[in-house]
Amino acid sequence: MKVKTKITLTMLALGASVFIAGAQDNNDGPPGGGGPGGQGGPWRPHHPPLPIVMALDVNHDGIIDSNEIANASTALSTLDKNGDGILTTNEYLPPMPKDAPANAPRPPRPLIVKSLDANGDGIIDASEIANAPAALRTLDKNGDGKLTRNEYLGPRPPRPGNENGPNGGGPGPGGDDNMPPGPPPDDGNGDNPPAGPPPDDN
Repeated sequence: MKVKTKITLTMLALGASVFIAGAQDNNDGPPGGGGPGGQGGPWRPHHPPLPIVMALDVNHDGIIDSNEIANASTALSTLDKNGDGILTTNEYLPPMPKDAPANAPRPPRPLIVKSLDANGDGIIDASEIANAPAALRTLDKNGDGKLTRNEYLGPRPPRPGNENGPNGGGPGPGGDDNMPPGPPPDDGNGDNPPAGPPPDDN
């Protein structure tokens, strides 16, 4: 009886050890996190909110309405942290992520920055701040007096792996580039007979 008890306890202990080891294997990734930004994969930038949009979109509803456009110059001035009358990239754009490589490029400038920085020098100067309402109205493509995300940021780029489909030039839903050309396969009911020469009437 004692021998059976010892065997049972030994098997339980071994089972527990295997379970713990498996749990540790599932939780321990490669150094650096094993995902984007770590040593296990390429670094991919994330997209924090743009200070320039947060300042202009006062009620944070994602739309820069007509009142917010009219008050754009005052809203932009709140980003001038050093009071020099101009806005530099570190004032109107978010900082680079701490885990970004030293040579990581900045994301492309959104449409709203391109419209406000008229001369494209990276600085929104005093005259450009004063002209902000007029500059923003140029982004109002449908003339409804307000700016949606697509109008002030541009369309979102496709996610990696979604190149195919309605917007990517590949097969759409249900499409298959690997289907060979030819007549549709026979479905078994005689509606789609196999292709071939016509039957000999003689």
